[in-house]
Amino acid sequence: MTDFSHLEVVFFMDKVEPGKIELTGRHPRNRKDRPKVGIFSQRAKSRPNQIGVSRCRILSVQKLVIIVQGLDAINGIPVLDIKPYMREFGPVGNVIQTDWATELMKDYYR
Repeated sequence: MTDFSHLEVVFFMDKVEPGKIELTGRHPRNRKDRPKVGIFSQRAKSRPNQIGVSRCRILSVQKLVIIVQGLDAINGIPVLDIKPYMREFGPVGNVIQTDWATELMKDYYR
């Protein structure tokens, strides 16, 4: 891992109560001023499959411990996989997304 700047973490969101799992549309980030969209059009924790993916910057690697920045997960949840991020696995071509997503996420990691 020390030869890479970023990695992807696949994790299981086991802290979500079964009764809070969303199966239909909802307002993104619970903002009523935004249109309802399907749960798979969002990156919400209350997804039916409870699987999360986050791309992080690697700060250091110490034996079996990897220190990262920007992990979008709750401390202590089960990690299913860690993969080095390679630009060849990123999107090919233009990335298109809705304006509401751009506006809601602009300060997410600040």
